[in-house]
Amino acid sequence: MLLRMSRLFFQPGLAFLALSSILAAVGPLNAQSAGGSSNTAATRPAIPDGRNFELKDIGNGAVEIDGNWQFQIGDNTGWAEPGVDDSGWESIHVHQPWGVQGHHSYSGFAWYRRHLHISLNPASAPGAKPDLLLLMPPVNDAYQVYWNGALIGHIGELPPHASWPVTPDRHIFGFPATSSGVLAIRVWKSPPGSSDSGQLGGPRDPLYIGHPHAIAGMMAGWDYDWLRSNLYVIGLNCLYSVVACLAFLLWLRRRSEIPILWFALFAGLPVIWEILFGLRLPFNSSLASAILQPIYALRNVALWFLLIELLQLKSNQRLFRWAQILAAISLTTGSIDGVLGLAYFVVGWTPHAWIQWTDAIVTAIGTAIEVFPLVIIAFGIRRRLDAARWAVASTAFLSHMILVVVAGSQQGERFTHWTLDRILSRPLFFIQGMYFNAQILADTALFISILFAVYRYSKEQSARQNALEMEIQQAREIQHLLIPEAIPPIQGYALTSAYQPAREVGGDFFQVIPMEDGSTLIALGDVSGKGLHAAMSVSMILGILRTLADSSLGPAAILTGLNRSLCGRMADGFATAVVLRITAKGTLILANAGHLPPFLNHKELDVHGSLPLGLSPVSSYEETSFTFHPGDRLSLYTDGLLEARNPSGELYGFERLNALLGAQPTAEDAARAAVAFGQEDDITVLTLTRLASAA
Repeated sequence: MLLRMSRLFFQPGLAFLALSSILAAVGPLNAQSAGGSSNTAATRPAIPDGRNFELKDIGNGAVEIDGNWQFQIGDNTGWAEPGVDDSGWESIHVHQPWGVQGHHSYSGFAWYRRHLHISLNPASAPGAKPDLLLLMPPVNDAYQVYWNGALIGHIGELPPHASWPVTPDRHIFGFPATSSGVLAIRVWKSPPGSSDSGQLGGPRDPLYIGHPHAIAGMMAGWDYDWLRSNLYVIGLNCLYSVVACLAFLLWLRRRSEIPILWFALFAGLPVIWEILFGLRLPFNSSLASAILQPIYALRNVALWFLLIELLQLKSNQRLFRWAQILAAISLTTGSIDGVLGLAYFVVGWTPHAWIQWTDAIVTAIGTAIEVFPLVIIAFGIRRRLDAARWAVASTAFLSHMILVVVAGSQQGERFTHWTLDRILSRPLFFIQGMYFNAQILADTALFISILFAVYRYSKEQSARQNALEMEIQQAREIQHLLIPEAIPPIQGYALTSAYQPAREVGGDFFQVIPMEDGSTLIALGDVSGKGLHAAMSVSMILGILRTLADSSLGPAAILTGLNRSLCGRMADGFATAVVLRITAKGTLILANAGHLPPFLNHKELDVHGSLPLGLSPVSSYEETSFTFHPGDRLSLYTDGLLEARNPSGELYGFERLNALLGAQPTAEDAARAAVAFGQEDDITVLTLTRLASAA
């Protein structure tokens, strides 16, 4: 299926995309070399001569410097001087780039000149210096502004190491005009990239000269209109940034859930490039492009793996392997594409064939790979999934594919003359001045589907949590039945106990079972692990223990029977236990299965060691017998007492344990001391003291 889909999408469109991308990147070589020859009347519409512009009676307003400007391709710093004869220069407008006025795809230097005849307001005092400002429109790319040969402002830096803002914007400069003169603009346009339409270059709108209040008012009006039209987009990106941050924080807590990371990247990366390219911030164009290309490739990869996870296609090893291979290729080509912009900045903005050919190759490869989501959807469309998964998957696919189609349509546009990107980017309607196009609507649908998925997920999690809490409550009730709260009395002995689980249910256990012959069987142990799983193992152990106790077996035989029953049923876990039988006359028989030795009075008992239960079916256990005298005290405990840990990370340890048990506390006092120190595990303590015969 994957091979058939590959043939379907990669032929013949791939060849055309690759060819157009190569032509797009190599084209600047021809455009640069043909720049001078294109400056002929036969290649552009004739514009009447009109070099002079009357600038008078400005007052508190502003004047648009419209009409024809003298224009010349090439560069000569002497062209800033007012005495230069520019009568033979070409005449063009400044409200459109030179790319649509007969200089398609031209890159390099060009000059604009305009002769201004300035008449001061008669109300001004004689000799007063006019307080004027010059408002420059967006210009591609870097430029300098001269008045009568003196530099009055610039944006960006000119070659050899040119730099300019990633988003052209309006700028204000002081205009020190006292009399008539020449306003000259020196512009440099970078070589067109693969997505350059060839129609850019120079100013895009008229210039204005006027009173500071008028210029500031115009800027404020334009800024307000821009903010109002983009308000919905900015708000939507803010919501996406919040969602992405929450998803990333959730992934930090659940590192094994990789789909959350893919979603965080997919939702958050567009916010980064919107900050770089959409907010009119003065980022360096080369650096921003170097960041954009890897980000764009990474978002592609995030979408692929997000779709694979949402459509439950990870089990398709062939598809998943192809996704990994194409991801590596996409990230590599994206990184190379980003580095190429920096390479121009480093080596200088002159045509370099190796940079343009490399750009053409990586652009063609990257463009071809972007159809891979179609393959993923083709595989996933057969699967029956819940509505939330399909909603997120389909809207994420739609949102990204609009972006891909727009970017793909721009590749080689100055040769193909495709306009699909303009159609998709065109506003479909306005609401309160805010524009909405296909991309914005798709992103909105994606966000709504995310909210729907979160709602469904929260309901499912709530139901699961309720079911889990009910199971835990049932387990707690079962464990309360199995762990005795009221200990049966043992004639001639004082018995105390304490049971403190670390969670709702625990993995420790103990039993006090009176025998028919008048003796008493005592068992205490600890199951590996914590929580519900350990509690279920305890239930199984206690059931087996009571069955074996009814057979009047000795402690060693009981441990042997437990071990055989538990082998293969502990899910790679184990249990430690100590079992003892005590008579009214003070005879005590004890067997140990990997458990901590009990304390007799002030020191540990010397008992036979053995493997814990559930590890080997052939384990054997030995018994230790001794006489329990009046006043003797036996303390049994689980490792939760020993492994308590304080906030600084220090363990309770054997030294504190020896001092604690040596003081012969009750079981409750011993457990309370460990909990106060810092409980980490289940804690169980049991003390047995032989009383005097008269007690």
